[in-house]
Formats: sequence, structure tokens, C-alpha cells
Amino acid sequence: MSPVDFVVDLLNPDLAFLPKALAVAVMSSIVCGVIGTFVVLRGMAFIGDAVAHAVFPGLAVAFVVSGNLVLGGTIAGVLTAVLVAVFAQNRRLKEDSIIGIFFVAAFALGIVVISQAPGYAGSLQQFLFGSLTGIPDDDLPVVAGVSVAVLLAVLLLNKEFVTVSLDRESARALGLRVFWLDLALYVLVTLAVVVSVQTIGNILVLALLVTPAATARLLTDRLGVMMVLGPVIGGVAAVIGLYLSWSWALPTGGTIVLVLTALFLVAWVFSPRQGVVGKMLTRRRSPAAARADVRAFPQPTPDAPRAVPDLVPERPS
Repeated sequence: MSPVDFVVDLLNPDLAFLPKALAVAVMSSIVCGVIGTFVVLRGMAFIGDAVAHAVFPGLAVAFVVSGNLVLGGTIAGVLTAVLVAVFAQNRRLKEDSIIGIFFVAAFALGIVVISQAPGYAGSLQQFLFGSLTGIPDDDLPVVAGVSVAVLLAVLLLNKEFVTVSLDRESARALGLRVFWLDLALYVLVTLAVVVSVQTIGNILVLALLVTPAATARLLTDRLGVMMVLGPVIGGVAAVIGLYLSWSWALPTGGTIVLVLTALFLVAWVFSPRQGVVGKMLTRRRSPAAARADVRAFPQPTPDAPRAVPDLVPERPS
């Protein structure tokens, strides 16, 4: 199928689910690209995976009772995040242990709940791997509203999130409430996961959180640019992935993830500064140019956090 034919299908009223799926895929890519910046910056990939498991029982309950999937997943994810935050106050157990217990338990509960629904196998596959045609009409405005709310929250708390991400002790010294900021970020990750699950699936949603931001990290040293590049990369992958999956009858979620992975590999090889080719070219430059480059882009010392110059935290206003 040519791109022109794909556009024709998008405009075909008999295929109304296709532009709806594209809209949800792009919106979820934008939200995950922004939130994924902090997930990558803080090394929270495990948290993103755990949250994807946590929303599953809420999705399952909403599906069984014919409720709103976005609302159900949000409630389940937020409740599980609060439980983790409370139980993690016991210092005898590390936070990752608490996360492993509660988030996996939530996923198991979701499997038990969804097994009671008619057509159990098909329903489970839809949740785990996404469904191109399974997005209800009522979910489109909900996804749009949640996406806008998440982006506004990130805009309002951006400075605080950056400060906590770079140096938690300095954030505490500045008077920031680190615990509540962590909880707020968990909630935002939960919302980003919920709006993405229906298109890309519960199992593959972590790729939408991590891969675009990681790809952007290879392309820039500036946090602001990274937060713009991540959503752009995710959105481009969503469009290309949906086009390929529709053209060749491939699973939508898996195709989008493979496109994201391909873009990451291209950045890994050809990134001007961090890519394999870029580093090879840098080694061939004159010593004077190399020294000037080092002065322009200072490298972190072993005792300093690996932060680029523009990521120095500012005092919150």
C-alpha cells in the first residue's frame, strides 16, 4: 500500500476506526515522549514497566463492567502507586522490592478479573498487545483531556522534577517535598501508560516511554530539546508503525515498537556527537579542535552527577 492509499483509507468514512487509532497513537506518543524524558533521566525504566502492570486490573474491571478504560486504569495505577509509596517508608525493605510485590500482584489480579469476561483469550490479547479496532469512540475525548492535563502538570512542575532528578539531596536542601514529587511523577507515568495501552498494549507500552526519550538523549545534550525531540520521535514512529501495520496486516503495537527501535539504532550509529560514526570522526579531528570541543562541552567528573550543563537545577520560584 502506498502512502497515498493510506491517506485515502484515513479519509474513508467506512474506516472511521483508523484515524481514531492514529489520533490516539500520536497523542499517547507525545505524552509518553515528555514523561519519558524524566523516566530516562532518573533511570526509572523499571518503574515504567511496573506501572504498566499496575494499571491492568483497572483496565480489566472497566472492561468487564463496560466502563471507561482510561478511568479504570488511572484509578488502579494511582492506588498501587500510593500503596508502594506508603510501604516503602519501611526502610527494612528497598523500594524496588515493594514495587516488585505490588505491581506484579496488581497484574495478577487483572488476569484473574479479565478471565471472568466472555471471550477471555481475545480480551487478554487486546490488552497485552493493543488493538487497532478496539478503541471506543468515547475514549478519544478522554484520552485528549488526560493528555492535555499531563502536559500541563509537567509544565507546572518541570523545574522541580528536573531538580529532584539531578540531585535529590540538593532538592531536599532547597525545601522541595521529594516524596510528593515522586508520587506526582508516578501518577503522571500512570496516566501516560493508560492513554497508550489501547493502541500499543500493556506489554509493549514501556517502549513508548523509554525508547523515544533515549533516542533523543543520543541526539542532544539539552533537556529542553530532548523534551521536544522525544514526542516528535514517538509521533513519527506511531504514524510509520500504523501505516506499516495497516499495509501489511501486522500487529500495531509490535510494529510501532520495531520502528522506534530502528530509529534508536540509527541514532546510536549516526548521532553527530554520541553515535558510533560521530565518535570515529571526532577521533580523526585535529588535537586542537578536540581540545576546543572538550572546553565547549565540559565532561562530568567521577564524583559529579552525569548531567549536561543546561540541566543544572534552578531554585524553584
